[in-house]
Amino acid sequence: MKIKITSIYVDDQEKALRFYTDVLGFAKKNDYTNGPYRWLTLASKEEPEGVELQLAPDTPAAKAFKQAMVEQNQPALMLFTGDVEADHQRMKGQGAEFTMPPTDVQYAWIATLNDTCGNLIQVTQLKRWQG
Repeated sequence: MKIKITSIYVDDQEKALRFYTDVLGFAKKNDYTNGPYRWLTLASKEEPEGVELQLAPDTPAAKAFKQAMVEQNQPALMLFTGDVEADHQRMKGQGAEFTMPPTDVQYAWIATLNDTCGNLIQVTQLKRWQG
């Protein structure tokens, strides 16, 4: 058994698609519409056949959950990188709003940004990945 798809709830799928592709650098994998429903997934350009991220439309329960997560400064999604500082600079250059710049937290460096769709995203560089 393996994880194939995970979801993040967004308030606007088109806006989220732009952010997750243009700012974070993911690639659109699937985009199907059936009436009012849109199935939209992304994949890492580094692992195009890896886990997909579904940009799911908000529901009332998702909105309440997202608000509580943001109030607790809890990320909805954790991404990993080999160079958090370079990614921080690149994403800032694309207009990303960081709520926490790269910070040393003993075993990793982490940064947190707002995805413009109601979620906090954590970007993590584990120190054990270094050289």
